[in-house]
Amino acid sequence: MFQTGRQRKSNTALVQGFLVAGNAAHHIGQRMEQLPTAETMEHIARAVLGDLPPDFRHQLEDVVLRVEDFATAEQLQSVGLSDPWRLSGLYQGTPVPLESVWETGRMPPRIWLFRRPLLAEMHARQLSLEDIVRHVVIHEAGHHFGFSDADMHTLEDRADN
Repeated sequence: MFQTGRQRKSNTALVQGFLVAGNAAHHIGQRMEQLPTAETMEHIARAVLGDLPPDFRHQLEDVVLRVEDFATAEQLQSVGLSDPWRLSGLYQGTPVPLESVWETGRMPPRIWLFRRPLLAEMHARQLSLEDIVRHVVIHEAGHHFGFSDADMHTLEDRADN
């Protein structure tokens, strides 16, 4: 769908950290009209970004936030997946540390949230919508700042201790 100069590549930590467990997707199936909308998720995600410290918020001002039901085939391929239920969030863009004033004409960075896998993950992990959206938005924003999945998992582990 949209491509910027560089897409985030998959690594095992990301895949492990944001996969929808087993057949959790099947629990969501037919009740989609009763579940939170893309607009609701976007509202929560924007609130998460708005709650970040000012320096981080400023660096994220040009990032486009999008909520879709599922990732496209191209987005899945960019992280080495084929099952759309297995990807709940994605950052596409050039991380801040790699940006150059000499680069022009590229698409703005994007944070994608994938609604149906997020809802399945929320159900499987028994988390609130706010908690799962917050977790994924912060994780994807971390990629904008150049953090690897391993870096973010280390920071999360330290915060949990």
